[in-house]
Order: sequence, then C-alpha cells, then structure tokens
Amino acid sequence: MNLFDIQQNEFVSRHIGPNESETNQMLDTIGVPSLEALVDKTVPGNIRMQQPLAIPASMSESDYLRHLKEVSLKNKVFRNYIGQGYYDTITPSVILRNIFENPGWYTQYTPYQAEISQGRLESLLNFQTMVSDLTGLPIANASLLDEATAAAEAMTMFFNALNRDHDHLTRPKFFVDNNVFPQTKDVVLTRATPLDIEVVYGDYKTAQPDDSYFGALLQYPNDLGAVEDYRSFIEKVHAAGAYVAMATDLLALTLLTPPGELGADAALGSAQRFGVPLGFGGPHAAFFAVKDDFKRAIPGRIIGVSIDAQGNRALRMALQTREQHIKREKATSNICTAQALLANMAAMYAVFHGPQGLERIATRTALLANTIAEKLQAKGIIVQHKHFFDTLVVKAPAESIKPKAEQAGINFRYFGADTVGIALDETTTIQDVNDILQLFDAGQVTAKSITAKAAAIPASLARTSPYLLHPVFNTHHSETEMMRYIKMLENKDLSLNTSMISLGSCTMKLNAATEMMPLSWAHWSKIHPFAPKDQTGGYKQITEELSEYLCQITGFDACSLQPNSGAQGEYAGLLVIRAYHESRNEGHRNIMLIPISAHGTNPASAVMAGFKVVVVKALENGYIDVDDLKAKAQAHANDLAGIMITYPSTYGVYEESVKDICSTIHEYGGQVYMDGANMNAQVGLTAPGLIGADVCHLNLHKTFAIPHGGGGPGMGPICVGEHLAAFLPGHVSLNKGTAQAVSAAPYGSASILLISYAYIRLLGTAGVKQASEYAILNANYMKARLEKAYDILYNGKNGTCAHEFIVDLRPFKTSAGIEAEDVAKRLMDYGFHAPTLSFPVAGTIMIEPTESEDKAELDRFCDAMLAIREEIRAVEEGKADKQHNILKNAPHTQFVITADEWSFAYSRQQAAYPLEYVKANKFWPSISRVNNTYGDRNLICTCEPVSAYAEAEA
Repeated sequence: MNLFDIQQNEFVSRHIGPNESETNQMLDTIGVPSLEALVDKTVPGNIRMQQPLAIPASMSESDYLRHLKEVSLKNKVFRNYIGQGYYDTITPSVILRNIFENPGWYTQYTPYQAEISQGRLESLLNFQTMVSDLTGLPIANASLLDEATAAAEAMTMFFNALNRDHDHLTRPKFFVDNNVFPQTKDVVLTRATPLDIEVVYGDYKTAQPDDSYFGALLQYPNDLGAVEDYRSFIEKVHAAGAYVAMATDLLALTLLTPPGELGADAALGSAQRFGVPLGFGGPHAAFFAVKDDFKRAIPGRIIGVSIDAQGNRALRMALQTREQHIKREKATSNICTAQALLANMAAMYAVFHGPQGLERIATRTALLANTIAEKLQAKGIIVQHKHFFDTLVVKAPAESIKPKAEQAGINFRYFGADTVGIALDETTTIQDVNDILQLFDAGQVTAKSITAKAAAIPASLARTSPYLLHPVFNTHHSETEMMRYIKMLENKDLSLNTSMISLGSCTMKLNAATEMMPLSWAHWSKIHPFAPKDQTGGYKQITEELSEYLCQITGFDACSLQPNSGAQGEYAGLLVIRAYHESRNEGHRNIMLIPISAHGTNPASAVMAGFKVVVVKALENGYIDVDDLKAKAQAHANDLAGIMITYPSTYGVYEESVKDICSTIHEYGGQVYMDGANMNAQVGLTAPGLIGADVCHLNLHKTFAIPHGGGGPGMGPICVGEHLAAFLPGHVSLNKGTAQAVSAAPYGSASILLISYAYIRLLGTAGVKQASEYAILNANYMKARLEKAYDILYNGKNGTCAHEFIVDLRPFKTSAGIEAEDVAKRLMDYGFHAPTLSFPVAGTIMIEPTESEDKAELDRFCDAMLAIREEIRAVEEGKADKQHNILKNAPHTQFVITADEWSFAYSRQQAAYPLEYVKANKFWPSISRVNNTYGDRNLICTCEPVSAYAEAEA
C-alpha cells in the first residue's frame, strides 16, 4: 500500500482498536493462525458472502469533511415560519459545546447502573421536573421519541386502562380533534389500526363523547395556532368515563394555563424548541406527563429518587421502568423509546434561562406574533383567530405570497390556495417581522412600538401558577455557573471517554469525532422537516445514498429511514409484514413466533403491531430448538404471520440452522423478521437477505456508530425484500399513504443519519468488513482469557463465540452467596461499566467489547474479571465473610474510602485500587449501592425541595 492509499485508509486503523502486532498476539491466545481462520471457524460457510460489498472505498477524514461540506450546501437555510411542531431555536453555546459536542455526555449508556450515572440521572430528573411544572401534572417521564409517537403512547395507555380484555372491546373509540397536527394524526392512526381502535375525527366544540370512547386527543395551541379553552369538553369526556390527552407546547405553557389545571389526564409534546436544533426532523425529545393515577402505566422511563447503602440521596430508574423491561409481551410500552441526550439539552436550556428567562422568550415571541396580526388586520387581511400564542393563520393568496417569500429566503406554511400560516419562534427579530410585513405590504414596526402591546392570549387562559421554583432553575444563569454545573454532573458519569463499556447486544463502539462534527453545521441543523423539497437537496443525497448502502449491506432491495429508534424499527418491520399479509387477503395471519433467545424488546413490539406471541424454546447449547419451531409453525400454519429472530443470537452464537429456520417459516406462509441488534457481526461477512430473511431493522446507534447519548438518540431503519417494498412507511408530507407513518418526521431523526453515512464512507467496503472481523476477534480473545476462571454459557459448533459471549455467574450464588449484581457493582471499583446484566439469562453477564477497543483495554477488563474471581474464591474458601465482603459492599465511594472509620476486613487500598492500572485513571462512583426498594416505596420523580437534601445528609 503506497503513501496515498495509506492516507485514504487512515480512518480504518483509527476506528479499529488492535494493531497488527496486537492482532497476532490475540490470535495466539485464541489458538488460531489468522483472522480469516477465526472467521471461518465462527461464521457458518453456507451463509458467507462471496463478493465484496458494493459500497464506495474508504475516504480520509479530511476528504470526507470536504465532501460533506459540498453536499451540505445543497440544503438552503431559509428563515422558517412553518411551525407544525418544529421551530427554530437558539442553542446556548455553553450547552452546545459542553453537552451536544461532548463525548462525556453523548457516549453514555442508558443509566441501568445508577451508581455511575448520577450526573445524567440528575439532569433527567431536572427534565421531569421542568415538564411536570410546566404541564401542571405530577408525574413526568424522562422523554419519548417525538410528539406524534407520544400521542400514540397516550392513546395506548388510555386504551389499556379501560379495555382490560382486548378480545372483547367495550370502549373502542378514540376522539382526535380536527386541529391536531397532521403528522400526529398520521402516527396515531398507524398505532390504532393493529389494536382495533376506532379513531374518530371531529370538532371538539360539537363532539358528544359517550361510553364507547376511552379517550380524546387535543392540541393546545392547535394546528392553526389558535388557543382554545377546552375545559367544558374535558368535563364531557370525563363524564363519559374516558380520559383526555393534550398535545401542547412547553414555551407556550410559560404563559398559558397548564393542561393539568384544565383537567387533562395527560400532556405531551416536543421539547425541541428548548435549544435543540431542527435537524430536518430530529433527534428531538418528546415529553409526557400524567396524573398520579397513571404512574404505573406511563410509557418510557421514569427517573426516581431513592437512597444508597449509606443513606445518601441516590437517583435511579424507578419501578415502573424496570417492570416494563421484564414484562416482554405483556409490556405496555418499550423502554428503549427515549431521547436522553436531547432531554438533557432541553433540561439544561431551562436551567440556564430559568423561569424568568423562559417567560421573557415566550413573551417576546407572542408580542411579535400579535404585532404582525395587528399590522395585517390594519391592512385589511383577515387573521383567522383572535387568540393565539406564536402562530397566525391569515387569508392571503399563496400564489403571490410564496414566490416573494422564497425569494426573500422565508418559508411559510400554506393551507391551500388562500391561507398562509406564520409561526414565530425565539430566533425571530424585529427585522424579521418587518421582512414578513413587507411581503404583505403591511408597513413596518420598531421596538418602541411593540413593547407596550399585549400578547393575544385570553385572560381566562393566562397562566397564574408559578413554575420552576427549585433552586436548580434559579442558580446557574451565568456561563461560568452553567459550565461548572454541567461539568460537575459529567464527572459523576462513566462514559466511553473513561473506559470500555462492554454491554452485550448494545454495542458501545467508538463515535468518531469526524462523524459527529457536521451535526453542528447550520446547513444540516437548521433545516425544517417540512421545508420545500428544492431546499433539501443535501438531505436528499444523503438519505438516498445511505439507503443504498444499507440495502447493499443487508442484501435487500428497499429501505425506510423513518423509524427513530430500534424499537420503532421493530414495530415498523412488523407493520410491513402485517400489511403484506393483508394485501394477499391473509389478514388473519396473526401468530408471531419469537425464540426465547431473541432480542428482549421483540415481544412487546409484536403485541403493539397486533400479533400474538408464541415462544420458541432454546436448546441447552443456546441454539433455537428447531424441532419445537417446526412443530409450532405447523400447528399455527393457517395463522402464521412470521418469526422474529436475532442473528447471531442474543446468546452470542451463529446458528448453522438459520437457513433451515427461514425455510420452515416460508413453507408455512410466514415472513422472517431479523432483528438487527447484532448486525455488527454480519456486515461484510453475511447478510439477512442472504440468510433468507424478508425484513430487518438496523440499530444505527449500535452497528453504525450513532452514540447512545445516555439512552437515546437511536435510529432503526428497516430494509426489506422487493415483495415488501410497497409497504414501507409513508408520511403525509411526502404525499404517500397515511396509514403507515411510524414517526413524526418523514426521515425520523434525520440529522443523525449523517453519522452512519460518515461511518460507511470513512471505513469503505473493506473497513466495514474488518469492523465485523475485529468484533469477533476481540470477543473471542476475551473469552479465551476468561474461560478458565469462569463458565462460558454458550459456544458455537467450533468452540468460538460471535461478537459477544455470556459469562455464567450463577454457580457463585451457591458457592459464595455472590450474585451477578455484586460482580457488576465491583467492576465499578476497577473503573468499568458492567456488561449487560442478567440478560438474556438471569444471573449472567453478557460481554461485547466491540472492534474499537485495543488489546490493552481488553486486558485491563480481563484482569479486573480475573481479580474479581479471586475475590469470590476468598469467600468460597472462608477467607472473607459471606455477607460482608468486598463484592457485597461495592462500589466503594471516595467518601467511604476516606472516612475516619474503616470497619471492613479488607484494606482501603484493596477496595479502591485493587490493581495497579486503577491508580492511573481512577473513576469514583459518586454514591454507594442504590436501595431500589426504598425508592419504589417512596416514588419521587421530580426535584425535591431543598430541605430534602439536608434531611438526607443528616
């Protein structure tokens, strides 16, 4: 390879951890002569890809950034007054630099290990407090995917509350006001159809809900910008025994009476305008708040307050969240649906501005909107509504306004030929107002002429209740204070910039800086999802090229980028299968086979898509029980819709029988859905289409390097065979079928597609294959180092694992009273996040190192695990107490280690610095082990009063 070729391939060696020398040492430890030999031994020959992937060769990082800058200029940055739930915003620089662009925040994992997640947990608690205060409802979650899917979740929550028996629906109807956002109606209808919910559209003013309704959805302010008083309608719905959800706007709620005070049972919406860029549709955090009655049914995650082993305040995911995780097909929602990074940005926006700052932003926006209304009315132009917050709908000829507006770099929303929508936001200036007025020939204004004018909000709906009274929202208003607060929280969290996060099936690989940088560029971040197509040429190129690459990688023919999480991808893929069967007059096919070894979110997604789950057994070696599968496929032959499989399986093995499994399902008329959770062990080696699947979803936040952000964003595009292409999700803004949209925006969280596009272009056809090979190498190297000390639960036919493997810790419960959780907590003292705990097998840990980790880091983790094995042995041999030992007391905080009293039988050094490497980079858990039981008995999910902190410390 010459110097120029080396330059073009520079990213490959920067992404893949082991160098050539380390690779050879690792192969020696495993006992194989070459990387090719290891792959041949691991991946069944009958599914191997015979040709290189037809994707471009690798690019240097500088060439790639130059290329993407050129593509970005095909997007046109206009001033957007389209609204419809998406608004321009100003991301405070201190938040942009210290959270959005900071790997200490964007590489965090979901806070399942609370002791090393206290920073993001506090920020998410701030988010919940902000939402609860602004909506006037006591319980809020830590975010959902987007406003439209949040509305669908509210519908489902109400439906389940009043229709316990889904086979005999007593209340099948859900009312949706005509003036709910179109994209929300679209997604609600999609979610309703598989559950046999009857969506009834109408005018809330004349609607007469009766006992056949289980709920209603309203928009506040509505799609046309009008601020309506819904009190009497809400009373009607409640009188009929049903519930009401209000889709609303957080900024508007600083001035408007909150939904909780109007009587709503749930409030939801998007937190996007709290400092999160438009990004052509996302990622954006939805918010969701409910009355206390729904605290055990609320979808998504709730962060709650508890105490740790020392009695100190400790945050963790509350009981409701953990319940959803273990319910499988009985789950009422999927806890993977969250946007933690964006929720943290929105929360910090509220912390930075505080209640007075937010009210000033809202008031400025409302005053400017009213100023435009008054000037237009003075010109004789009809403004449709008397009461509004930031959005006007006016009677004006679109054919004359639109060309002038676009020439001025302005986007309005057009409702047919004679109606124009104008939605203002915090970025709107007096100059912008004058530019708008000039288009209507309606005069000009000055700051002096605006200041005395009132907003167009009716007195009966003006907010009187206070909000954001907690000190956290009233302290950090200088940049110095804010920067230090963000850093203080970051220091409590273990992220990828600290050490390896070896979570099996979650793939915490490198999120390269070059992949991330363009997300902050204005030509990507400031594009409205409903901007005219001739302004979005850059996104068009990226989405088309990325779709083609993903089709090549999966062996399929068509792709939808719309699903904005892995769980949403599962759901979308299943809807495609459902629609396919219905198109063949086989809508009765409703049985979905799911092996016990499949990805954990599969059963809940299947039920949401209207299928009945039939579980397929696993053999002792972890393989799918093919005999059981064939028997169940045959037994349900007339109603078989398909199967959901994960490949390699969640047990970490490539099953040689996978083609036989696919053939069996096809034989009985079903379709094969392949979960893309473990696609990072397939790319360039095999492919779902090659194996025999019909549809798969891809977790771009795993295989294709989108960061996890503390529990979101994620993306779950689906790829399908040609026969399923016609059933991919549509969207109202694309003039495609309205019954299949699964997300609010046509391309989901479009801006982060740039990351996966970069990953593929930088690695190229050879590099993406190497990534799969090194994922297999790293896992097998760790397995080889650990298997003499621990039982490895499952192996492939030739004794190897795929890209992950399961360590069985169950024997230690008998021999030493040590459980998997004790090992997980002790790993924190060694500076590591625990592997996936007790999934897919209780009492085990599942380790996945990813290709991005070098040998030295793999060795540090293995050394830690081997040292922990000796600590367990000390208990087994009676050298350490079975109840009070170093594992049971883990993790050890700085406060415990430095306390005047030390009552433990082991030394402080053994507790805090068990191996030499720990001294060089010690990470201190900020709390001792969390007491979940205490928190579950005392559910607190908003910031407590300051007195609570003093009580906890005392």
